[in-house]
Amino acid sequence: MDTGKTVVQEDIASPKKTSELLKRHGLVLKKSLGQNFLVDPNILHKIVAAAELDKTKGALEIGPGIGALTQQLAKEAGKVAAIEIDQRLLPLLKETLGGYPHATVIHGDVLKVALKPLFEEQFQGFEQVSVVANLPYYITTPIIMKLLEEKLPLENIVVMIQKEVAERMSAKPGGKEYGSLSIAVQYYCDPEIVTIVPHTVFVPQPNVDSAVIKLKVRRRPAVEVEDEAFFFDVVQASFVQRRKTIYNNLAARYFTKETKSQLEAILREAGIEPSRRGETLSMQEYARLSGILSQAVGRAK
Repeated sequence: MDTGKTVVQEDIASPKKTSELLKRHGLVLKKSLGQNFLVDPNILHKIVAAAELDKTKGALEIGPGIGALTQQLAKEAGKVAAIEIDQRLLPLLKETLGGYPHATVIHGDVLKVALKPLFEEQFQGFEQVSVVANLPYYITTPIIMKLLEEKLPLENIVVMIQKEVAERMSAKPGGKEYGSLSIAVQYYCDPEIVTIVPHTVFVPQPNVDSAVIKLKVRRRPAVEVEDEAFFFDVVQASFVQRRKTIYNNLAARYFTKETKSQLEAILREAGIEPSRRGETLSMQEYARLSGILSQAVGRAK
């Protein structure tokens, strides 16, 4: 753990300070990188509070931007590592994080970075680490799924994302927001929307509102499945055409015209009416169905 002395820098989460920093460093924000910087300190404090950090814990940030959230994380966590894809921001981050020797900026693309070695290197001695970030809308889902599928030793993932995506991640069966993303996230985590964030508190302003979502990472998946990859394949197949029944979607994925007659019996064995749609099935039902279906598909091959 870092024991270096911390010199607290001036908070930069304001429209005036953000504009001043960008102008001084000659930076024009790139829309292609989803660069929208939060300028409301109250939202930053809510994000950090949701992560439940203290000096015995570490925080990984993705896309620190100019360091507004990074500063707040560094005040609470014992170690902060931030991955920034935009090389132009590195000198600016060196300035804004200069008073926090336990905050490290890594230049790279989080989707290409080997995260397990990074965790071993950056968070040695820290048993609990959380990801805390304001994620670019355009790659929110790939980033979160990478964090979960790599089974990193995470306590929480607290991220600000598009409000619509947060609602999909936390949705329950039966609603139009519920889908394969809901199941994938809830398989690994217990989700909770912390707060809704209006688009007016960003520079520049995006076109839609955001939400802060807290994903409490489960010690074990929510359901037990024999074949995780096949379980997720069944879930994906069930939502290919949302308006179709579970029978029609699964028949198209796994059966031929000659063999699909057995699907109705498989669904009934799993306790699922063939006329139901994928959005009505719980994760437990998908787990049971995938187990029975995998045996049937295996016999048919």
